[in-house]
Amino acid sequence: MGKDFFTAIKDRRTYYGISKETVVSDQRIQEIINEAVKYTPSSFNSQSARVVVLLGEQHDKLWDLTKETLRKIVPAENFASTEEKMDAFRSGYGSVLFFEDQSVIENLQSQFALYKDNFPVWSEQSSGMLQLVVWTALEAEGFGASLQHYNPLINEGVQQEWNVPSSWKLIAQMPFGKPTSTPGEKQFQPLDERVKVFS
Repeated sequence: MGKDFFTAIKDRRTYYGISKETVVSDQRIQEIINEAVKYTPSSFNSQSARVVVLLGEQHDKLWDLTKETLRKIVPAENFASTEEKMDAFRSGYGSVLFFEDQSVIENLQSQFALYKDNFPVWSEQSSGMLQLVVWTALEAEGFGASLQHYNPLINEGVQQEWNVPSSWKLIAQMPFGKPTSTPGEKQFQPLDERVKVFS
């Protein structure tokens, strides 16, 4: 990992300008994802996170599929900006698809009825943590990424194209690649309005 944790956290931004040039090997990308999936916490240690990593042509397929799905929904006169956005994501090196296995959640709901309503919420929280871990780890290696949510529109197409189990619920998509542009300056609200410390 090229950066310390807080430097990577601070530098992690939404990068829309990305290229197909890679900055590390595919093996290293898989190592990053494996470590993130293994060590990101989950409620009751449920380990309900599931991930699909798409590189090269498989990554291109995802954004072609998304574009064609949206073409059926977005009015033709408004489609140019949508197409431009899809092409920007497609110009990256890869995509990480985040899922939560609903069969794991349903099993926990049946075992612990008292917390039944909480398990889907906790699952989403765990997925959010995993997304941040992966995003930060990719940033630390020199990739730029963004987080997208074209689910549930593309769920069926993704499931069919990559033979994803029906119990896996798609949560988010993260296209990544070598940055080709720099995000604008980030504005911050005063911390004293957001953090309270009692001692």
